[in-house]
Amino acid sequence: MSSGTAGASQGRFKGMQIKPGMRLASTACDTNVIVVRGSGDLDIRCGGHAMAEMGKAGDRVAVADGFGDGTLMGKRFADEDLGLEVLCTKPGAGSLSVGETLLQVKGAKPLPSSD
Repeated sequence: MSSGTAGASQGRFKGMQIKPGMRLASTACDTNVIVVRGSGDLDIRCGGHAMAEMGKAGDRVAVADGFGDGTLMGKRFADEDLGLEVLCTKPGAGSLSVGETLLQVKGAKPLPSSD
């Protein structure tokens, strides 16, 4: 798997035009997401296969090796280099990625101190 800008030459920037509010469904599992932040022509995948706009997923394919860690409902996944953030609205068996670069679970922001 690639990371950083090296992944740019491996298909991170070919796929579909995304924009905030767009709903995507996995073609490999039950995962559904909403794009929270980011736009452009990105190769967003789940389970190693391209995601589709909601309602256009078609036939299911098997989750690819190395992309089966799953997604958790309510978690945000991000690629800070691309400015991409998605919110998982339905969990599944596939891992989210842009091209072959896995998206990372975004951690919670710390609360301000009450001092």
